Amino acid sequence: MRRLSLRAVAALLSMVTAVLGVALVLFEPLALQTLRHQGFDQYQRWKPRVYEPLPVRIIDIDETSLDKIGQWPWPRTRLAQLVEQLGRHGTAAIGFDVVFAEPDRTSPRRASADWSLSPSAQAALAGLPDHDAVFAEAIAGHNVVLGFALRSDAASPSAGRDVLPNAPYRYVWLGEPSPQALHAFPAVVSSLPQLDAAAQGNGALTFVPDGDGVVRRVPLVLSVADKLVPSLSAELLRLAQGLDNHFLKSAGGGVHALEMVRIGSLSLPTNARGEIWLHYTREQPERYVPAWQVLAGAVDPALLDDHIVLVGSSAQGLLDLRFNPLGRVMPGVEAHAQALEQALAGHFLNRPAWAQAGEAIVVALGCVLVVWIGMLVPSLWAAAASFALVAGLLWGGWWAFASHRLLLDSFTPALALTLAFVLSSLCRHFWSERQQRWVKEAFSRYVSPNRVEHLMSNPGQLELGGKRQHCSFIFTDLTGFTTLMESIDPAAAVSLLNGYLEEMISIAFRHQGTLDRIVGDALAIMFSAPVVQADHAQRALDCAMEMHAFATVYARDLQARGIAFGHTRFGVHSGEVIVGNFGGNAIFDYRALGDPVNTAARLESVNKHLGTLICVSESTLSACAPCEVRPVGRLVLMGKRTALQVFEPLSEPAPAGYAPTALYQRAYEAVRDGDPEANEKFDRLRESHPDDPLVVMYSARLAQGELGDEIVLSAK
Repeated sequence: MRRLSLRAVAALLSMVTAVLGVALVLFEPLALQTLRHQGFDQYQRWKPRVYEPLPVRIIDIDETSLDKIGQWPWPRTRLAQLVEQLGRHGTAAIGFDVVFAEPDRTSPRRASADWSLSPSAQAALAGLPDHDAVFAEAIAGHNVVLGFALRSDAASPSAGRDVLPNAPYRYVWLGEPSPQALHAFPAVVSSLPQLDAAAQGNGALTFVPDGDGVVRRVPLVLSVADKLVPSLSAELLRLAQGLDNHFLKSAGGGVHALEMVRIGSLSLPTNARGEIWLHYTREQPERYVPAWQVLAGAVDPALLDDHIVLVGSSAQGLLDLRFNPLGRVMPGVEAHAQALEQALAGHFLNRPAWAQAGEAIVVALGCVLVVWIGMLVPSLWAAAASFALVAGLLWGGWWAFASHRLLLDSFTPALALTLAFVLSSLCRHFWSERQQRWVKEAFSRYVSPNRVEHLMSNPGQLELGGKRQHCSFIFTDLTGFTTLMESIDPAAAVSLLNGYLEEMISIAFRHQGTLDRIVGDALAIMFSAPVVQADHAQRALDCAMEMHAFATVYARDLQARGIAFGHTRFGVHSGEVIVGNFGGNAIFDYRALGDPVNTAARLESVNKHLGTLICVSESTLSACAPCEVRPVGRLVLMGKRTALQVFEPLSEPAPAGYAPTALYQRAYEAVRDGDPEANEKFDRLRESHPDDPLVVMYSARLAQGELGDEIVLSAK
């Protein structure tokens, strides 16, 4: 499989993250909507709308009013009194954040239906005015907007009327009509017919809060059974200006969405669903006037003159409480009041129609940029650059809100860029690990794997210098390979050699040996460096024997095919050497220096004089578990003065043609001890085992008068 370059991985990942990021922006999963809304809420907490006294008041049916006047619901005559009092104070319009869907149960005729009264008493009660009629009369004399509720199910209501309320208004579309974009409801609960008919306006009280229950927007227009209806806020603005029409401006350009609602001189920018975003002020007690003060005539007329007033309740027991973005609970009527204040002040939060497309573009470009930075720039700089991009995005969103009251979602792009950076960093990490493994594997083909592993675990040791250490060494040499190359195709010879070397090196690595060098067909392997191995002598002996077994079988198989592949000679020795990095700053050569290295090499070469294939020194053998060996003799190697006891380890089974070990041992001891019968013993062994190289060698020496087991080698 072709390896991908880092740039190819970056290109692929940038495309994937860009597509996924754009999909998140366009499909808006609930979790991201919540993140965006909470971000917008935080903006409002940092910079709420500054409250300015505007002609909007809430007539609050608060706890004190309930204590003074009585529990809710109040008789409609009391509400008629409230309307009359507000009218006398010159209010521009009155809106009820209440649905009067049932008749007043305190009306005399309705209340007396369950009483046992005399005919005269019943006649007297029948002559009393109906409370709903009194309320309707009061409503008819003033600019009053009644509220109605929208229902999400079309089942028949248990109370109220499932018909649209009176519509003393008209809707005029500016541009292509787009009612399908509005919030749609199948049913409505409106006020009593006589109240509905008396009112100069009717408005929906329904909000469409977000999934977390926070009221962030107020609709100006909604759809009920394919009919357009205004909200309480929109109707109050129309009635306060004495108008008949609501103008709806669509976005145009084939986009089926609302863009603006115009009510008289007021142009109110909306989202596609006909809602305005609320920019809340902090809690303002002066916005509220207790209802009991109005009924008692104890209110300053200046607080109500030419004002739009909303009648609603802050009493907790009436359960008309909502959450707002500032983190507090407010009466539902306050959302309508804040919407009216924004409309009159021309103060709006705006989430432009192009916002989503712009955010998608930012996500796509940002993900591409961050991925390339994360993949190609050094990690610290990549993290700093990505952090700067994310911080810039978040600051840009805040700046747009604080300076221009624009609601631009910088949170989703910031999250997408953060995830893109994390993904690119992970991919770069995995790619780097893969590259490191590849380099390690490739480097291990030139340097011993345990040396590579050691350097990766101990990078501080990659420096010039050395240390004294006890190690064991194996030197090997292949006989007759030069002649073989001259007799067969060189490519075939190289192939045979590579197969041979591959398995020989693999055996060395299995025994945790370090490949010191390859010289043609010869190998030098050391143990206990760079990692100290307490059993280095045993490892060296076991390794040499396994390599010897392989080389013997490999050569025999090739020879059976008519290829004159030679035997392999081995020298094994242990001792203290200096191990380390030698060379210069440009290039290091890790190796061992010292007499034991030269001794192991010479032990390999003496095999051709002795006729043996493997020689192991006593210093190595003494540190190994007992095994079958036979003494070669005390060798004085070239350039040495001291004799070295050397042994030939025997494989299982012993090589064909070798004398029994016990007989050879007795003959050798006779030579060593100067026994006169030594010559006779070796002659008898030579007659019965003429192919045993040590028997032949000692028999020849004794025939020439060379006594003892000390053998002085004058040539390599």
